[in-house]
Amino acid sequence: MPDDAAAQPVPERAAEDDHDLLTYGEAGVRLHEEAQATRSLLASLEASGQTAEAERARQRLDALEEAMERNQRQPINDENFERFFGYKGTARRNT
Repeated sequence: MPDDAAAQPVPERAAEDDHDLLTYGEAGVRLHEEAQATRSLLASLEASGQTAEAERARQRLDALEEAMERNQRQPINDENFERFFGYKGTARRNT
């Protein structure tokens, strides 16, 4: 487990998000929750000596952490809205 995993801020759900869409914020929350659960599972598997299952959990955790990085890399804001969506507009909020 990376040392900086505990140092990352816990994402929060925005109360005003459109709940019909999977927003960056909601994706961030779901990824964080799943990574936490996978870390717990990995620790349990390692403690019980289940090496094959632990390796699969480690690979899943690595994939989740990569997805968390991608999710945080380029949030939509007023500056990149048009490039992302292909038309002029403004982001509902700059994140």
